[in-house]
Amino acid sequence: MTAFPPDFVGAVVRPSPNFGERRGGRKPDALILHYTGMTTGQAAEDWLCNPVSEVSSHYLVYEDGRIIQMVPEAARAWHAGKGSWKREEDVNSFSIGVEIVNPGHQFGYPDFPDLQVEAVIALCLDICRRNAILPQRVLAHSDTAPGRKVDPGEKFPWKRLAEHGVGHYVAPERIAGGNALSLGDEGDAVALLQRRLADYGYRVDVNGIFDAATEVVVAAFQRHFRPARVDGVADSSTSETLQKLISTLPKTTS
Repeated sequence: MTAFPPDFVGAVVRPSPNFGERRGGRKPDALILHYTGMTTGQAAEDWLCNPVSEVSSHYLVYEDGRIIQMVPEAARAWHAGKGSWKREEDVNSFSIGVEIVNPGHQFGYPDFPDLQVEAVIALCLDICRRNAILPQRVLAHSDTAPGRKVDPGEKFPWKRLAEHGVGHYVAPERIAGGNALSLGDEGDAVALLQRRLADYGYRVDVNGIFDAATEVVVAAFQRHFRPARVDGVADSSTSETLQKLISTLPKTTS
C-alpha cells in the first residue's frame, strides 16, 4: 500500500500491506481494542506491517502517546481473527482495530501509562464520532474471541475511558459471598445467565449447562466489566453487573 492521508489528524502513517475490502460493503460500527503482546512497540509495529505476518491493525498507540495508522479506516484490517459479536462472525469487516503497545500477560503485563491512555481516549473519541460507533460497540478483543484472546486485559482502564465518553460501563457490583454458578451446574439459572450474556453480545450456547465454553465467556465478561476477580465463576457480583449493563442499554441497539 502507498501512503494515504490519516483519518485521525494526530496519527503518523506507516502503510501496512495487510488489508482488504470490507465484505458485503459493510461500514465499521464497532471498535476493538487490543494489546500488542510483544516485547517492544517497534517489534509490534514492524510485525503489523510485515506481509509474512498476515496481521494488521488500523492504529497502534505507543506508551508515550504516539499514534501510528497502518490501514485506512475504510479498509478491512486483519486484527480480530476468528470471533463473533451479536451473532456476526466477520469481526474484521464491521470493526476498526486499535493495538495498544503493552507486552501483555506473557511478558509481565505492566500498567498502561497515562500518556498512552490519554492518546487512546482521544483516538477512540474521534473514531467513534466520525463512524457513529455506539458506546456498547467499543469492545475488548477478549469479548469477541473469549478464551482465544485475553487482551487488552483486566488492567485496562475501561472506567477511565467511559468517564471521557468512550465505551459502555457500569460500576461493578461488590464481590461478596452467596450463591454462585460454576462449572458443572445446570438449570434455569444457568440458562438465564447464558441468555443475558448472549443478549449483550457474547457468543454462548443457551443450553442450561455451565460447561467449559460458558466458563470461558464468563471470564471474558469479568475481564472487561468486573476485573477485580477473573475466575469464570458467575457469582452475584458478576451476574448483577451483567444485568446492570443490560438495563442501561438504549431501548434500540445494534
